[in-house]
Amino acid sequence: MNRLEATRQLIAAAGGDPIVASLGHPAYDLYAAGDRPANFYTWGSMGLASSIGLGLAMAQPAKRVVVLDGDGSLLMNLGSLATIGWVQPKNLVVIVWDNGVYGTTGGQDTATVHGTNLAGAATAMGISNVTTAETIDGLARVLDRVDAEPGPWVVVAKVTENMPAVKPPLDCVYIKQRFMAAIGSPEAATIGGPA
Repeated sequence: MNRLEATRQLIAAAGGDPIVASLGHPAYDLYAAGDRPANFYTWGSMGLASSIGLGLAMAQPAKRVVVLDGDGSLLMNLGSLATIGWVQPKNLVVIVWDNGVYGTTGGQDTATVHGTNLAGAATAMGISNVTTAETIDGLARVLDRVDAEPGPWVVVAKVTENMPAVKPPLDCVYIKQRFMAAIGSPEAATIGGPA
C-alpha cells in the first residue's frame, strides 16, 4: 500500500483525534492528506514522535492520541515502546509506516529490511495490542479494531515509498499554538502565521 493513501485512510478514521507526526515523510504526507489544527508536525526530533504522543496521551486521558511514525524514526528510540508497555495508556495508538528506508535522509535501508520485526519488539516490551497491516483493506480492518478496543496499540503498516506533495509549515511556534488550541489548551499567540 502507498504511504500517502494509507495516511488518507488514517485521517478519515481518526476523526478529530490529535495526530502527532514524526518529522520528514510522515509529516509531509499527513499535511498533504489533510492539514488540520489537530495535526502536530515535529521538526528536528527524529525518534521522538512516540514519546511526544505518550506524554500527550498521559496529559489528556480523555482524548485518543494517534502517533504517525516511520520505521527509521521508531528504531532510533525503541525505548519509547518499553515505556508505553510499562505505562499502558489506553488512549494511545502508534502507527508505524514501515517502508524499509530512511526516506528523509536519502533512502538508506532500515533494519526492517534485514529482519528486524517492529511488531515483535512492541510485543516483547509489553504492548498487547500489536498488529501488522500489509494492504489498504487490512489497514481499514485494523483501524476499525483500534476504534473499538482500548490501547495502547502499535500498528506496523507495510507501505511503499511515495514522493510527498508538499511540506507543512516550518514555523514551530505556530504549529504548537494551533495544535494546543485544537486540543483545548490554547496559549497566547507570540507569532503570526505559517512562515
